[in-house]
Amino acid sequence: MSSDRELEVRNTDSRLYNEDLAPLPKSKRTWGWFEIFNVWSNDVQSLFGYTLAASLFLSYGLNGWWVMAAIMTAGLIVMLMVNLTGKPSVKYGIPFPVLIRASMGINGANLPAILRAIIGIFWYGVQTYFASTAVTILLTLIFGESSSSFLQLSATAWLAFVIVWVFQILLFWAGIEPIKRFLNWAGPLVYVVMIIMMAMVWYQSGSELIPAVSSIFSQNSTYEGSQIQAFTAIVGTMVAYFAAVVINFGDFSRFLRSEKDMKLGNLIGLPLNMAFFSFIALIITAGTLVLFGEPLTNPSDIVERVDALPLTIVSALTFFAATVGINMVANFIPPAYDLANLFPKHIDFKRGGLITAVIAFFVGALWVSAISQIGIVGFVNAIGAIIAPFFGILVVDYYLIKHQNLDMQELFNDQSTGIYYYQKGWNVKGIIAFALAAIFSIATVLVPILTKLEGYGFLIGAGLGGIIYWILMRNEK
Repeated sequence: MSSDRELEVRNTDSRLYNEDLAPLPKSKRTWGWFEIFNVWSNDVQSLFGYTLAASLFLSYGLNGWWVMAAIMTAGLIVMLMVNLTGKPSVKYGIPFPVLIRASMGINGANLPAILRAIIGIFWYGVQTYFASTAVTILLTLIFGESSSSFLQLSATAWLAFVIVWVFQILLFWAGIEPIKRFLNWAGPLVYVVMIIMMAMVWYQSGSELIPAVSSIFSQNSTYEGSQIQAFTAIVGTMVAYFAAVVINFGDFSRFLRSEKDMKLGNLIGLPLNMAFFSFIALIITAGTLVLFGEPLTNPSDIVERVDALPLTIVSALTFFAATVGINMVANFIPPAYDLANLFPKHIDFKRGGLITAVIAFFVGALWVSAISQIGIVGFVNAIGAIIAPFFGILVVDYYLIKHQNLDMQELFNDQSTGIYYYQKGWNVKGIIAFALAAIFSIATVLVPILTKLEGYGFLIGAGLGGIIYWILMRNEK
C-alpha cells in the first residue's frame, strides 16, 4: 500500500481535483472486514434483494436446492470480481471515477461515471420505494388503511415514501462514519428477524415443508429451457444484481485499512452469507406457498400475514433499516462521487448526493405504476448489461496493461501532456471496447433471438469488454 506522502496530490488547482475525489490517506481509513461484510449483508437482505431471490425460486421451475446452489455460486463469482476491482482503491485510496481515468482518459472517465450515476440514481429510487413499504406497514398499524390513491400508491404509501426519502438525505448529510455505524447494527439485526420469520413459517407449514422444496416451485413455472440453462440463468441474474457495486467497489474499498480486510469481508459477506441467506429465502418462499396458497416475495407482505404484532413491528423497522443502509452505500454514495467527477470545482460530494436524491424521488414514485411492469428479472439483467464492459476494461487495464502501477499525480493532471490525456482526454480504444461489448451484452436482454442467453448479459459484456480492450491496448506502454 502506498504511503500518505505518495498519495498526496500536488496540483490541487487542477479542474479534476476536489477533496472528495482526492486519495484518502491511510491514517484516515477506518473500515475493516466487518464493515465490508455489512455492505453485502444489507445488500443481500434488503427488501429488493430478498424479492429478487424469491422471484428466482419461482421463475425457473427448478428444484429449490439447485436454485439455492445457483445463488451461492453467484456469490462466489461476485467475490472474485470485487476483489479485483477493489484492490487498486485499497492501494491508492481513490474512488471509482478517478480510477477509471487511467483506462478511459481524464475526460473519457465521465462516460462510465455518468452511466454508473444514472444506474445508481435509478436503483436509489427503486430501493427507496421498497424501504417505504416497510414504513407503510407501521403507518397502517397506527392510522389504519387509506382509501385514496395516486399512481397506484395510497396516501399512506406516499407519506411513507416521503419519510424514507427525507430520512436518507439526513443520514447522508451526517457523513460516512454515521452511515457505517448504521450499517453495522442494521445488517446483523436483519438476520435475527429473518431467522425468526423462517422459524415461524417452518413451524406453521409443518413437517411436509422440506420434502416439498424439491417440487413445489415447478408447479406454475412457464420456463421452457433446460435445467442447466435455468441454473446458469439464475447465476447470471444474481451476478447482474450486484453489477453496479462490482464496477465501483473502489468507492468502498478506499476506506479499508488493508487488502486482507477486504478479502475477508468479501468472503464472509458474499459466498458464505449468500449460502445462509438463500436457505432462509428458500424455506420462507416455500412456506408461503404452503400456508397461503400463493408465493409471497416481498418480506413486507409476509410479516403482514404472520399473526404476531411484535414481530410485524420489529420486522418492518429492520427491513427498512437494511434497505436504507444498502441504498446509502450502493446507490447514493457512488452517484455522488460520479456527479462530483463531472465538475469537481462546482459539484462536491454533498451536492452530488442532493442531485441524486431529487431525481431518484421520481423514479421511486413511478416504480409501481410504470417501471416495475417490465418484470423484475429483466430489469436487473438490462441494468447490469449496460455497464458490464467497464468491469473488463478496468481489470484488464490495471492488471495487464498498467501492471498494477498508477501515477497518482497524472490522474489529476488536466494538461494535454498528461499520460492519461490520450486523445483530447479520451482513450478512443477504451470507448470502442465499451461500445462493441455493450451492444452485444444489451442485445442478450432485448433481442428475442438471443433470449437463450438470458441472464448472461453482465458476464458476456464484462468478458467482451476486457478482451477487446486488451487486443486494442496490448502494445501500449
